[in-house]
Amino acid sequence: MSQYITETWYVAAWSEEITGKPISRTICGKPVVLFRSDGEAIALHDACAHRQYPLSAGTVIDGHLRCGYHGFEYGADGVCVRVPGQDVIPGNTHVRAYPVVERDGWVWIWPGDPDNADRESIPATTWLSDPEWDGVRFTNRYECSSGLLHDNLLDLTHEAFLHESSIGDEAVFTNGITVEVTAAAVVVDRFMPRCHPSDLYVTAMGVKPPVDRWHTTEFNLPNLHVIHCGVGQPGASRKDGYHLEVLNAITPESETSCHYFYANVRDFAIGDEQINGIMRASLEKVLEEDRFALEKQQAVLDAGNAGGPDRLIAQDAGVARARRMLRQMIEAENRERQ
Repeated sequence: MSQYITETWYVAAWSEEITGKPISRTICGKPVVLFRSDGEAIALHDACAHRQYPLSAGTVIDGHLRCGYHGFEYGADGVCVRVPGQDVIPGNTHVRAYPVVERDGWVWIWPGDPDNADRESIPATTWLSDPEWDGVRFTNRYECSSGLLHDNLLDLTHEAFLHESSIGDEAVFTNGITVEVTAAAVVVDRFMPRCHPSDLYVTAMGVKPPVDRWHTTEFNLPNLHVIHCGVGQPGASRKDGYHLEVLNAITPESETSCHYFYANVRDFAIGDEQINGIMRASLEKVLEEDRFALEKQQAVLDAGNAGGPDRLIAQDAGVARARRMLRQMIEAENRERQ
């Protein structure tokens, strides 16, 4: 039984990562080669139909992907268009081509049935391309399951401990949450009135305590968390504060590893490279702290030393709902495959 949800869009790369030089990514256990042909982002199965040599080790020639082993060439649709040394191409010589959509600086891939690939179902991420927003972004690969990273983003109380020196404070765990669930999303909201702003917010925004702080994690199942964050004067409307949108696209690589595409964008200090530098340095540390914790968790699980199921608490209400919904999505896909 598969543990992957494949009938969905996943982020495969940032747009600038894909060029005329092929790169390899494993997505939901499948090797994929990404490259550009006539400016368009293309995704093919990363193994030549001739001898299974990785196509990502080849080159792009006149818009075709040439295998570096025996020179077979493939078009953007995955069909072989040239076999060196003969005019006849053996029938059915092709590799799988994946549906791809490039939007807001992200390249999305559909690893499931291509007939089900609905472009309109891609979550909105317009902050990434809106000139009224600025920020920083990262590409990471974690040696942990995508599920552990989902849990991490739905229970942000860890900020007060794991990220104490940058974005965490006690208000994150002393204030409770509200959880809303729709057919496609779990939304976890936490409002922190009259608290001390984190060190990063003091530096980036110039705010002084006390402030009202909030973050609303919108988990668009199964792969995108958008955390709507803000800081404002006590008692003021949220719309009048400083706003951050933290985008977290999580793409399973294997059952114990995942790709993590992260962006932190803001509606203030647009074009301020000094603020970008401060944000980049601080958030790089945050992401490495998360990596450390999650990979430690995965090591315990891999060794069979979990000692039983998680003991969930009130702050885990969003985690519990999301886990249940993800499990139901996997079970539904497996039933469809039977």
